[in-house]
Amino acid sequence: MSQSQARVLVVDDEPNMRTVLTGLLSREGYRVESVENGKAALAALERTGGDVHAVLTDLRMPEMDGMQLLEAITERYPGRPVVMLTAHGTVDTAVEAMKYGAFDFVTKPFNADELRAVMAKAVNTARAELDSVEPARTPGGQRGRYGMIGISKAMQDVYTVLDKVANTPTTVLVTGESGTGKELVAHALHENSSRKGKPFIKVNCAAIPHTLIESELFGHEKGAFTGAIASKPGRFELADRGTLFLDEIAEIPTEMQVKLLRAIQESSFERVGGLKTLKVDVRLVAATNRNLQTEVETSRFREDLFYRLNVVPIHLPPLRERPGDIPLLVEHMLERFNDRLGKQVTGLSHEALAAFRAYGWPGNVREMENVLERLVLFCEDTEITLDLLPEELKTGAAYAVASSTGAPPRLDRDLSGRVSMKELVRETTAQLEKELIVQALDQTGANVTRAAQLLMISRKSLQNKMKEFGLREES
Repeated sequence: MSQSQARVLVVDDEPNMRTVLTGLLSREGYRVESVENGKAALAALERTGGDVHAVLTDLRMPEMDGMQLLEAITERYPGRPVVMLTAHGTVDTAVEAMKYGAFDFVTKPFNADELRAVMAKAVNTARAELDSVEPARTPGGQRGRYGMIGISKAMQDVYTVLDKVANTPTTVLVTGESGTGKELVAHALHENSSRKGKPFIKVNCAAIPHTLIESELFGHEKGAFTGAIASKPGRFELADRGTLFLDEIAEIPTEMQVKLLRAIQESSFERVGGLKTLKVDVRLVAATNRNLQTEVETSRFREDLFYRLNVVPIHLPPLRERPGDIPLLVEHMLERFNDRLGKQVTGLSHEALAAFRAYGWPGNVREMENVLERLVLFCEDTEITLDLLPEELKTGAAYAVASSTGAPPRLDRDLSGRVSMKELVRETTAQLEKELIVQALDQTGANVTRAAQLLMISRKSLQNKMKEFGLREES
């Protein structure tokens, strides 16, 4: 792997040692963050969602020592290699730490070549696990990467591209339906590059009147137009040495597109009403929910600008194409809403979660967020049950299952007051569960353990469901 794409967290209470370790690892091409103790390390991991490839930690530290940190990382972020730094007198403790999950240890004073070799092995091991297709979700484990939630194959493909292009100056075009998280990708590109700490400037092109967009992007001089009572820098200037995120890029009027193209190609422009050419160093990320190739074909978007933006395309899949990520998103959102609303909702019932997975979510993650917040707000118990769900989720779930067979829902009974919507959805949910289990067993060659991991349920629960649906002989 390319070490320039690897992230390492250094934990040591001695400032001089942190400086030495950071310098050594940085020269190897790692992106290094250093903190002074175990508590600070956990805070850093929490802030990034555990998005590091390896942790290098001292054994003896105040507040939280290396063993306590190892225990916390093993529980919350399984699969993250932890390398222990130890003095000769505590080698036995370091060996004991390896029994409890430490990846390796290096003794102080350390040999630089030995440390390099151990860290390279740790990072390569982590990369193999993090980049595996659809890794299993374990309690307290990984929900996603780069601040995004999802471990489906579609999201793993997104993470792979981010790994390769984040720390480069390359222009990126992010596409996807509304509500899929395009701004999160832009933030991830910025925060995982050498421009982190520099400006991240966002422009929503759809929110700016066409008559003002040139001034907004490039700035203006005093008196350039009515109301320009003072000079003002534009977004390109403000983003110098940082990242400029142009959201809804398809909304830029065609007459402005040629000026934008020139600014991107030459990294220079003039303010409105100005004569001086300004040079900037800006990393550009653009996003749109439209098909820009179609816009080009209909002459609504310049072809040369499209190709200049589309250097590295990243497509975010709609939620309906990654239903396996829905339980992770629900779990993440519930934690946030419980904290915000002062509630203690532990989760969705089995039937309610099945309905969530079957619904098409035309508004994607944003729609789910709104629905779940409303459900948490009005839930008077610790679990959100099927009867609390909006009717569109119940009905949508039923039709989603039916559409997979190409037939409308069949109601083989008289409905004159003798069947409820709740009963219909429960039956449809059972049909959906059976189809999902059959699909998981097919994908894993009837490996029950692996199928349970794909479905994010326990092996025992899967066995019970297989027995319920008469699938044991088929498996």
